[in-house]
Amino acid sequence: MTAISEQTLDSTTRSRVTDFELSRRLAEVAEKLRRQHSDPDRVLVTITEAAVANVPSAEFASITTVLQGKFVHSAALFGETAGHCDKIQEQLGEGPCLESAIEQTTIRIDDMDSDPRWPQFTDAASALGVKSMICFQLYVEGFNFGALNLHSTRTNAFSAEAESIGSLFAAHAAIAFSSAREEQQIRAALTSRDLIGQAKGMLMERYNLNSQAAFALLAKLSQDTNVKLADLAEQLVADAAKSTG
Repeated sequence: MTAISEQTLDSTTRSRVTDFELSRRLAEVAEKLRRQHSDPDRVLVTITEAAVANVPSAEFASITTVLQGKFVHSAALFGETAGHCDKIQEQLGEGPCLESAIEQTTIRIDDMDSDPRWPQFTDAASALGVKSMICFQLYVEGFNFGALNLHSTRTNAFSAEAESIGSLFAAHAAIAFSSAREEQQIRAALTSRDLIGQAKGMLMERYNLNSQAAFALLAKLSQDTNVKLADLAEQLVADAAKSTG
């Protein structure tokens, strides 16, 4: 009888092994993202690093954000080449990353030298050594969009399997990024509320005002100076700390 370790795995068994390994890796990435949940920028960097490590044939990665539908920014990079590709699209105002982000679709370029869709971009990217590319829509927030972009120096690098894994990974990453942004916004709102409360208390004490009148004065100062209420409150608290320091 042949030992199990010496038997040839059939396709079903190999598939199960592959699925198990992928699940394990995604779990590891999820745990890493969870530990960094309070820092959206760090979450994005981790996403690009993990994408290159886990999606077959990926060599470089970027997360491209398109703000207000037109301003392109590389929010995170793995490899300078990825950043150069983003820069080219920013200059041209078109390309696969932008279209993937805005149109909320997955875009794959198998051969930069033969793909007809964005000739200026593909010529420039090919000159950089990028021969294949795949882009996944990552998040949408109003008129702000994002895409996870993977690059390879080989033609036809990204198989259907790589696209499938990348899609799972991008969806997984988008949830983590959204949660991190939400937590950051909540913390910022709580900090602003605390600063406004401190500033209001200072005005109440200094001018013998009640809470409502102090807030009204703070709001009027904000309007007259064209400074956001939270920023004005922070400035007043900081100035008071300096004067008593």
